[in-house]
Amino acid sequence: MEEGKELLRYFFKKFNAGDGGLWSPRKFINECPSGLITLHEFQRHFCNGTVGSESAEYAEQIFHTLDNNGDGVVDFREYVMAISLLIEGTAVEKLCWSFNLYDKDKDGAITKEEMLEIMQAVFKMHLAAALTKPNTLTAEECTNRIFVRLDKDNNAIISLEEFIEGALEDDWIREMLECNPSIVKVERPLRRDTALGTHG
Repeated sequence: MEEGKELLRYFFKKFNAGDGGLWSPRKFINECPSGLITLHEFQRHFCNGTVGSESAEYAEQIFHTLDNNGDGVVDFREYVMAISLLIEGTAVEKLCWSFNLYDKDKDGAITKEEMLEIMQAVFKMHLAAALTKPNTLTAEECTNRIFVRLDKDNNAIISLEEFIEGALEDDWIREMLECNPSIVKVERPLRRDTALGTHG
């Protein structure tokens, strides 16, 4: 219990106390006083903090990666430790976490299909938030480009070693593959009538 309190105090210092964003431990405690969150609750909070239902698929993948013991709930410790790693961990630690995000069946390797599913979820969220610039790569093109560069032995899967080595050697790949809380926390796009300054 004391360890949990220390974690809480530490992260309240690390985050703006008034921040109600997705990754704020204060938000987790306020919304889930039991210290536990289910997939449904996590998706709801994630979608409310980003771009709505378009974020649901990505939220599900993040949840399963946060749920270290696979019991179907994420507790406060699992949540805070993941945030700590994603914000303050080494490049290798962050990439190991991202590898687990992409390795959906947890067999120790990433197939092109697994990577494409995550990429499509990310692109879907970014498109809804108008973050993806015109004429950029599609999710399929992005996945193909990453696979060509990372699959060094051409066996149609990416191992943890290939994933880390390739990402560390290529800034673009690393940026595409890392799960960065500051990037995940997408702002909702303005409604058209608000953007145009009209009322009604």
